[in-house]
Amino acid sequence: MDLDPSSVLLTDRVAVVTGAAVGIGAGIALAFARFGAHLALCDRDADPLEEIARVARASGRRVVTDVFDVRDEPRVRAFFATVVQAFERVDVLVNNVGGGFFAPFLDLTPRGQDALVRENFGSVASCVRAAVPCMPASGGSIINLTSIEAHRAAPGYATYAAMKAAVASLTGSLALELGERRIRVNCIAPDLIPTPGIGPIRANTPLAVDGRVEDVAGAALYLASDLSRFVTGTTLHVDGGGLAAGGWHRVEGGGFEP
Repeated sequence: MDLDPSSVLLTDRVAVVTGAAVGIGAGIALAFARFGAHLALCDRDADPLEEIARVARASGRRVVTDVFDVRDEPRVRAFFATVVQAFERVDVLVNNVGGGFFAPFLDLTPRGQDALVRENFGSVASCVRAAVPCMPASGGSIINLTSIEAHRAAPGYATYAAMKAAVASLTGSLALELGERRIRVNCIAPDLIPTPGIGPIRANTPLAVDGRVEDVAGAALYLASDLSRFVTGTTLHVDGGGLAAGGWHRVEGGGFEP
């Protein structure tokens, strides 16, 4: 297949995006709509989710939405049944839902740990199990949002980071298990992306620009499109070089210091 501008288009593909009401999830949903995809969106927040759906529909896309918590596996299964009823299939799944809170490991309660495990790992597993049977014989793409914290220590966020690392490991295993179905499974690991939950960020990354939600959306668009047809089991870091830098930081006037 020769590459041409159409290779990046998602024309009439069906994309499911979890946590699509704000931030990275909303950015991915709207980018997919602009590049031709029909959308199935879910979130716990009804009003902002409906606004994203309204904007996507204005670009001529078909959109279905549902308001629920993806930690609830029966609701996940019901949502995908609705998606198949509306669109007959799922071509792309973006597992965007995730979140954490500061708590030294020894202070984390069993309830808090369970919430972190279910939100950051359990929801991904549930959505994958529900989505794969809905994908056509021609294949599909699963995109899991992890974090730079999956690849480095995260004091105060140990369980969150462990679950993001678990998702990265799961992604590799699924890439092998689902390869015969022509389903590609990859991760995006963002860092220093301002979202409503985090607020404005200014950081001295090696790449001397500020990160934006659109940067993550661009990576998701690549992994959803035919441009990445031979890419599976890998992680695309959208972090301005943060992982490569390790503990090094850009300083004013040029150069780096630990």
